Amino acid sequence: MMNVWGMTDVGLVRKENQDAYMVKTETGTGQTICVVCDGMGGTAGGKLASRIAVETFTLELEKVLTADMGPQQLREASSYAVSLANQAIREAAAQTEEYQNMGTTLVSAVSYDGGMVVTNVGDSRAYHITESGISRVTKDHSLVERMVDRGDITAEEARRHPNRNLITRALGPDADAQCDGYICPMAAGDYLLLCTDGLVDTVSDQEMLFEVLHGGDPAGCLDRLLEISKSRGASDNVTAVLLKKL
Repeated sequence: MMNVWGMTDVGLVRKENQDAYMVKTETGTGQTICVVCDGMGGTAGGKLASRIAVETFTLELEKVLTADMGPQQLREASSYAVSLANQAIREAAAQTEEYQNMGTTLVSAVSYDGGMVVTNVGDSRAYHITESGISRVTKDHSLVERMVDRGDITAEEARRHPNRNLITRALGPDADAQCDGYICPMAAGDYLLLCTDGLVDTVSDQEMLFEVLHGGDPAGCLDRLLEISKSRGASDNVTAVLLKKL
């Protein structure tokens, strides 16, 4: 069983919210599905791409879910749903010239008895939060992540790098969008936080950890994180989903 909370906000600078998220707790097989997307590409394109992604991913994953699926099967099912979401975005983009360059990131989670299976494309992230600390589950598909891997810059420098928003994978622009899948075991009381870079760029990992575990009622946690982001300018849309394993 999972408790789930979600939040999305346009922020303080952007005129339109191109993020999207979806939470499905009442699947026929009893699993919980969550997905967060950060759209890009033109005034209308990003908003459309993220909406198509969350809707298509959730719908297609639900079609293939069975109650007895293990983590590896869920990882494969999620990858399949990502490929269909990518196809749907590309088909929509081909119909209208103004949508040709639209795309979106995606980070998702689907539950199994022992935790969550996480999938990502782009730089939207998943964090596992426990009493012992916060750890990032996903790896960004971005230019600065490659620089960190090579040792050119530190993780802290990456947070402020002028090219931090240049991603190397996305749904839409890539004909064969490659996703990564992770199995995240969780104990009762553990949290999983899915979020877009609008949150990551303005709130530190340690601040996320504090607000989730010590900030007060978990139901108000995402609002508190949003307020921190806004206090620092919230130059991008801010979206997050928080899950707690019961």
